[in-house]
Amino acid sequence: MVSERYIGRFAPSPTGPLHFGSLVTALASYLDARHNQGLWLLRIEDLDPPRESRRAPKEIKAQLRSCGLEWDKEVLYQSSRLALYHAHLKKLAESGASYPCTCVRKKTPRLYPGLCRKKTFNSAIEPFSIRLKVDESPVEFRDLFYGMQSYNGQTEVGDFLIRRKDGLIAYQLAVISDDALQGVTHIIRGSDLLASTAKQIYLAKALKLPIPSYGHIPVVIDNQGQKLSKQSHAKPIDKSSPLSMLKLALRALGQDPQTHATSPKKLLQIASNRWERYLVPKTHYIYRPV
Repeated sequence: MVSERYIGRFAPSPTGPLHFGSLVTALASYLDARHNQGLWLLRIEDLDPPRESRRAPKEIKAQLRSCGLEWDKEVLYQSSRLALYHAHLKKLAESGASYPCTCVRKKTPRLYPGLCRKKTFNSAIEPFSIRLKVDESPVEFRDLFYGMQSYNGQTEVGDFLIRRKDGLIAYQLAVISDDALQGVTHIIRGSDLLASTAKQIYLAKALKLPIPSYGHIPVVIDNQGQKLSKQSHAKPIDKSSPLSMLKLALRALGQDPQTHATSPKKLLQIASNRWERYLVPKTHYIYRPV
């Protein structure tokens, strides 16, 4: 069901604490929601147990709160939504929109050539992954920051995974399912997920789900040109100095850093009112401000 009210969200994976790059994304989605008198939701995308930390969800929430980034409604954990994902898998299989794939992922080209397209669920023997059939029709959408985007289904997207061979639900299916469930209307996230948007739109159309508006912001990189990430051991957000971290994040987003603000609450209040999408850098990467 599509909500008339702006509903945004921040959806981290609990693989570790948030770092500065995470804060920039969280802040951008928060400010865009508040500037448009909308709701801002928090979702924990805990569908990959081998990579997750038990302490991460609690730490993530503590980091956000220390920065004054308070969310609306209860936190949604994807691990509680497995029945929904499996219902969507069943729907896609019954409509002929998906198929079982026995290919070894590490030996498969990034743009999957459809080697298992003729296989059926009736004849397939576990273990197998499940892929969505993607045709050559283009997917076009207007990004809130980068403008018009267009992807050819066969040459730029390819048949992609919606369930892994180990039975875990793939990111694309879980995300589009939960965005629809929560009535999300606007998604602000890093430019490293720009290509995923085409896949999620294909899935939304196949499942007849509403398609939200998407906006992608530059990914923060370090002096060596590496993306700040938990895998690269990026330094966690310092909960003891949230104001300085927020000011740096505002600078990264091209906004007024609110140097005179004396508390996170006051900074966020002013920054929400003055938020301007056109000021956000149009590059795909930005260096961490110092």
